[in-house]
Amino acid sequence: MLSVSQLLWLLLSFVVLTRYFKVIWASKSLPPGPVPFPFIGNLWTLGFKLHPQILTKLTESYGNIYTIWLGETPLVVLNGCKAVKDGIVSHSDVLSGRPVASLLKDLHRGRGIVMSNGDTWKQQRRFGMMTLRNLGLGNGALESQIQEEARCMVEQFRAKKGEPFDPSYILNHAVANIISALVYGHRFSIEDVTFQELTNCTHCIVENISSSWARIYDAFPWLMKNVPGPHKAAFGYMNYLEEYTKKEIEIHKENGLPGEPQDVIDHYLAQIKKSQNKEASTFDEDNLIAVVIDLFGAGTETTAIALLWGLLYMVAYPDIQQEVQKELDATSNGPQIYYKDRKNLPYTNAVIHEILRYGNIAAVGMPRTCTKNIKIRNYSLRKDTMVLANLDSVLYDPQYWKTPNQFNPQNFLDSDGNFLMNEAFMPFSAGSRVCLGEQLARSEVFNFFSTLMRSFSFQLPEGVTEVNTKYIYKLTLQPHPFRICAVPR
Repeated sequence: MLSVSQLLWLLLSFVVLTRYFKVIWASKSLPPGPVPFPFIGNLWTLGFKLHPQILTKLTESYGNIYTIWLGETPLVVLNGCKAVKDGIVSHSDVLSGRPVASLLKDLHRGRGIVMSNGDTWKQQRRFGMMTLRNLGLGNGALESQIQEEARCMVEQFRAKKGEPFDPSYILNHAVANIISALVYGHRFSIEDVTFQELTNCTHCIVENISSSWARIYDAFPWLMKNVPGPHKAAFGYMNYLEEYTKKEIEIHKENGLPGEPQDVIDHYLAQIKKSQNKEASTFDEDNLIAVVIDLFGAGTETTAIALLWGLLYMVAYPDIQQEVQKELDATSNGPQIYYKDRKNLPYTNAVIHEILRYGNIAAVGMPRTCTKNIKIRNYSLRKDTMVLANLDSVLYDPQYWKTPNQFNPQNFLDSDGNFLMNEAFMPFSAGSRVCLGEQLARSEVFNFFSTLMRSFSFQLPEGVTEVNTKYIYKLTLQPHPFRICAVPR
């Protein structure tokens, strides 16, 4: 007769095998992929991370569309420009959902823009796009703010007097102040403790949601919600951002002028009042808090990292830096640089695009889900299936780039030296979930980078002869910390 412990082991084995065979059966209707292990799926194979190099490596065995398992949840990965466009571009509306169970989803509680679904996402995104336009995106009003921050940034660089320094904090401050003025209605001084805490919380959340703990959370949210671990820290950082935003909302309620909205919070409060009797409205203060945090986080981290990569590449490739400065000097039309000037600066424009391509800040992008049954190429995917467009594989696709694995502005220039856009240029993703702040980010990177190139020559510190252009993998791909010298021109 079996003992109680033996019966329990038999029962446990039966449950594990039953669930495993259920995964194996489900995988038959999905694109091929590595055989999943019981319970953990392919997490071990992935090193518990969605690392771009690992995802690209799997294409050698399984092709450009394959399936990996995060625990018992399948994730269909699209690789290369053609496969990605067949998915998130050709089926833009259908591939517009977000996973309903993940660390990022729980942090946002399904609110705001980035991680919401359905009517909430549609209404919040539409509001975000409309409000950014109302606040000057695409016209001179917002560009003047960018130019002012660029001027302040130049002064902070100049104060270093050509001595070695880490440019990351100054760049982060300049970029954060643009989005801060848009959402909060004011900028921060570089010494402001609150500003330092806001940007630190944003940075720590990015680090947390790219960790191995986050991948385990995504696979087993029902478990990870109730066990301690490093993943819990992200909720503390998010709580700080929420509490600060609540205080800002109260200040806006007290000091705002009716009919004269000045920033995102003012516009949103007006929208809440306008929509309060509409049954289908999703405009409330919880979503307002989430929208503000979405915009502040997305509008700070990635753009500042892009500029960091830009400076690093310029000291790594001084001949390219000199060509940019030569072109800027030859076409200068006064002290200010405008986004429209890019049309007369083909080489500089190409260099900036190559920074965004080669730096690949967004790494592999964020998973989406099918809002209904869909067929991609020869594979039928059911509603709620997770799909990941591997942006890294698009930006490095050898079929579309002259030198995919080298930093080379010629990737964006024709034989006559004219700027040439490439259809595989997708650093901001594509389709209906394309980055909401793409136009703002493009304008900021162009203005800040061009202003810095015209104002300084960037060099390595004395005694330093090598430049580390390898990245640190987080949710974004970031350069290793470095120091440079900004020598006034």
